[in-house]
Amino acid sequence: MKSELIVLSHLRWDWVWQRPQQLVSRISAHQATWFIEEPLSPPGGPSEPNRMASCTADGLTRAWLEIPDEGRHVGFFDHIVPHYIEQLPELIGLPDGDRVVWLYTPLALEIALALQPTTLVYDVMDDLAAFKDAAPELVVRQKQALRLADVVFAGGRSIHSSIVRQGRSDAQLLPSGVAPEHYRPALTRPDPASDRPVAGYVGVIDERLDLELIAGIAAALPNWEIRMVGPVAKIDPGDLPKAPNITYAGHKCYAELPEVMAGLDVALMPFAINEATRAISPTKTLEYLAGGLPVISTHVPDVVADFSSVVHLRSRPEEFAALCTRLGRRKSAARPDPGTKELLKRYHWDSIAERMRESVIAARTQDRSTLETVATG
Repeated sequence: MKSELIVLSHLRWDWVWQRPQQLVSRISAHQATWFIEEPLSPPGGPSEPNRMASCTADGLTRAWLEIPDEGRHVGFFDHIVPHYIEQLPELIGLPDGDRVVWLYTPLALEIALALQPTTLVYDVMDDLAAFKDAAPELVVRQKQALRLADVVFAGGRSIHSSIVRQGRSDAQLLPSGVAPEHYRPALTRPDPASDRPVAGYVGVIDERLDLELIAGIAAALPNWEIRMVGPVAKIDPGDLPKAPNITYAGHKCYAELPEVMAGLDVALMPFAINEATRAISPTKTLEYLAGGLPVISTHVPDVVADFSSVVHLRSRPEEFAALCTRLGRRKSAARPDPGTKELLKRYHWDSIAERMRESVIAARTQDRSTLETVATG
């Protein structure tokens, strides 16, 4: 029997390589795969507004709606969803065998149901309703998606607890992982390119970061470079802290990350402790460790619960600075200790993806009622 996978994602395939890309790139090896993205405003405007565009990449087909530039982020919002519902079934075709539709945002639930899935999967990687400029309908859509999904995965401990409280006691806790072999080149560190030690952050620079903390660390470490690596999203670049020793390296693709890690002496996770970070489970924790880096983090709940034995937890700028000074320059050939190596093995993306795939296959044989029509309230 033919099998196909259709993923509806709030993250673009070619953006920061995160949980959706890591999992889908592995699971897609077993079936034809579509990766459906939020609307996009192409440079110069679309040739035909509100029409689907597609391309092939990494063995799958990407598709998105091209729209005129509205001057703001436009996701799977209510005025956009009907265009997807009208055009996607025609673009993809009718189901011809098993059709797994995999949600990363509940805003795309109606689109998912219009595709007539034989299995509906909801992988909850973030509490999107807590993010800056979140759509107000996210809370209602979340409840609907949790009720209708055949399989629910949770990307972190705090998210899993929330999902269970909302009635999905069968939700599976499968935190994000790492591919240690990808970061192996970072373990053999070349001679430092910088004449001063470097403390760095690698990831999206958004409202989840404590900008005052970053500024304070830079002020307390004038002889260090504070290197911020990643795209800026959802915050005004003008609000970013500025100092002679703070550098912004911009977005780096996944293939470049080992080299990025090799250039750091200490890895930072300077997250704010707020509503947006209450349920995050940072993927970069394991990536830093795989690169042989000492890690200093604020007290993010999931980091405290799962990684306090291998991550240094601090709160104030002077505490981060004192620990950076004590850790000093990284040795030329850093190796994870045995406990960290076991952790990296346990959280390998390959095993996580395989467990998910097996759960989806098992769900096909379960006696579940037919998917309902989306409720209006």
